[in-house]
Amino acid sequence: MASWADEISAIIEKNIAGFGAETETASVGTVIAVQDGIARVYGLQDVRYLELVEFPRTGIMGLAFNLEEETVSCPILGDYTLIKEDDEVRTTGRVISVPVGDELIGRVVNSLGEPLDDRGPINTNKTRDIERVAPGVITRKSVDTPVQTGIKAIDSMIPIGRGQRELIIGDRQTGKSAIALDTIINQKGQNLICIYVAIGQKNSTVARTREILERHGAMEHTIIVAAGASDPAPLKYLAPYAGCAMGEEFMENGQDAMVIYDDLTKHAEAYRNISLIIRRPPGREAYPGDVFYLHSRLLERAARLNEDYGGGSLTALPIIETKANDISAYIPTKWRALCVLTLPSSVSWLPSRSSPPTLIKPPRHVSTVDNV
Repeated sequence: MASWADEISAIIEKNIAGFGAETETASVGTVIAVQDGIARVYGLQDVRYLELVEFPRTGIMGLAFNLEEETVSCPILGDYTLIKEDDEVRTTGRVISVPVGDELIGRVVNSLGEPLDDRGPINTNKTRDIERVAPGVITRKSVDTPVQTGIKAIDSMIPIGRGQRELIIGDRQTGKSAIALDTIINQKGQNLICIYVAIGQKNSTVARTREILERHGAMEHTIIVAAGASDPAPLKYLAPYAGCAMGEEFMENGQDAMVIYDDLTKHAEAYRNISLIIRRPPGREAYPGDVFYLHSRLLERAARLNEDYGGGSLTALPIIETKANDISAYIPTKWRALCVLTLPSSVSWLPSRSSPPTLIKPPRHVSTVDNV
């Protein structure tokens, strides 16, 4: 008969044999200052650019944005008033990404891919980094398939191709968003997934946009990414890249997608706010020196892939607001550098430097959609 000591020894040996503790390493820092949605953190030694960081006390996430010699400036992706000095900050090892896939179609989400509507959680396991390198020249092909807006004057004179980039620029209340919504509505039954990115708009405006699209049956092929006027600047900054990442998922799966950025003027202003707070040197109109790269790297991700890479496409329709038709201001001037031609009208469609040359014939007949 075994003694108690033998039984205890057997139990201990069994527990030791099955012991498989998993260890995780995380860099830990401390908040030394919080100002207007930006936390300055000391002690994050191994953090990467655009890596998500966590504030364990509140559960709020942040973004490693400005890597300095002693500190890291982290835009806070939530209510920054809950973050206090001396709070602990931990790295997560994950670069910021958003959920992607067909499950997002018909939904309204924020810049992080979290649902804003009343239809429950989004059941998808696929994610994609919001910052990616644009497709190379070898992977692209000529733009040869039209995107019909439903407005005869545009479709006949300025045809838009799938995979192209076209700028809508003009003063406020001149119909820029109406053109974009007309284009979304006209894609019903055209096998084109639309992503509408609303930047700095009131929540009531986003709700009205959703109601218009639902009334015309367009939400069946549309995703709305909303960063409201009351949201912090970091969420407004991330919104266009999040919408682009969602569209790239469809493009790389051989489907056609279109992203509308409404509007990138507010996006540049949000980036200016972040840059001034983290003390980056201001330039013309207080914008930082890399504001051109801010949008060029976004627009270059629009492409038409060749058949060897799936044959999908991502079309981009950015919107820029001017003041008193002043296209010589900094942001409109920057966009004129990104594009080729400026039309002398209050609302201008600017043909961009599309990937290869555009080879599109205007459609013979396009039904006019009621102006929303």
